[in-house]
Amino acid sequence: MKVASIMTEKPVKVRMDDSIGTIREILENVEFHHLLVVEDRKLVGIMSDRDVLKAISPFMGTLSEKSRDEAILNRRVHLIMTRKPITVDKDTDIGTAATLLLDHNISCLPVTSPGGEVQGIVTWKDVLRFYMAEMNLYVT
Repeated sequence: MKVASIMTEKPVKVRMDDSIGTIREILENVEFHHLLVVEDRKLVGIMSDRDVLKAISPFMGTLSEKSRDEAILNRRVHLIMTRKPITVDKDTDIGTAATLLLDHNISCLPVTSPGGEVQGIVTWKDVLRFYMAEMNLYVT
């Protein structure tokens, strides 16, 4: 089977100049962990909730918070995003996608067209859900 059968077709996309504060707010209000960074409709990077957590001061929201901690939220996505993410296309075999996830120790793969336009995203959970269903171990 192909990635097209399990991918999310409308992932949330952000711009390189969006603030980390904006990204943090988005991720706090949704149930997914990855945002695709696009410029001119083409994928240029990826942001995960872990990237945001690493960038934000551990003193945010505490009595020890300083103005420089708050200033981090005004930094731009392009400063901390992962550039040149590993991608797949819609016709990639799910087994190949699983191998890429494991071999590169990543949790998602943007799905792009040959021209680099975003078509979707597939995560390790999508792959695991597929294999569990194939083994009749997963009930939706």
